Amino acid sequence: MKSKDMIPTVLIIAGSDPTGGAGIQADLKTLTDLGVYGAAVITCITVQNSHGVSRTQPLAPDLVRDQILAVLSDHHVTHIKIGMIGTAGIAAVIEEILQEFTGQVVYDPVLSATTGHGLAGPDALAAMKQLLLPRVTVLTPNLPELTKITGRKIEKREDIFQATQTLFTRYPALQCVVVKGGHGRTTAGTMTDYCFLRHDQRRIRHPVIDTKNSHGTGCTLASAFCAYHLKTRSFEQSFTQSVEYLQRLLVESAPYKIVQNVRGHGPLLHGCKK
Repeated sequence: MKSKDMIPTVLIIAGSDPTGGAGIQADLKTLTDLGVYGAAVITCITVQNSHGVSRTQPLAPDLVRDQILAVLSDHHVTHIKIGMIGTAGIAAVIEEILQEFTGQVVYDPVLSATTGHGLAGPDALAAMKQLLLPRVTVLTPNLPELTKITGRKIEKREDIFQATQTLFTRYPALQCVVVKGGHGRTTAGTMTDYCFLRHDQRRIRHPVIDTKNSHGTGCTLASAFCAYHLKTRSFEQSFTQSVEYLQRLLVESAPYKIVQNVRGHGPLLHGCKK
């Protein structure tokens, strides 16, 4: 069957979150909520809840590879979205497969959990820079991740611009960088997200939502970007729509008590009938 006659698939390659708030689970919820089919390859098992991450167990690289190949051989995959990779060995097998992939590769460089627990050691970070980033077409870092990847300290808007230009210079395949501004300084209760293309840029300033239910926002935004790009093929439109989608989810989820930990970050309620 010709690929144009098949339903397109977004393939998620990421870690598992047993609470359903982030990782593979949040990615699939987002895609389903937006009407896009998602397949999922697990790189790492985590033990976590709103108190934090207590354990991570990366899978064997060959098992990750075989999962990916099983999906690619059977589905019309137009977009691959990568999250937590876990180890340098897993990064290496993903990179090998990406050499033959011609669709969009969206990478959300998950380096730590919402609670601050590190999810990528020095070897994995180095492999990400050397192996994965040269194959990526869209990168969706938050501000701390942008600093770690580029080595540039981010203190003002100009620093964000300079850091993204560094990425475009280093990685010729990169077409779009979406910078999530949630860790930045706010002005009058607002924050700014950025979308950089090689010859253009956009930004959206929006209110900071007062909520404890913010676990998995990065995963959700990146997966929403994939879903909207599959539908529109426009980076700019996908950026606008994914930011609007996340803002709506934050507002809708804010009134609800989802976790028992009074200091914990609850998840977003993707598509739930509240």
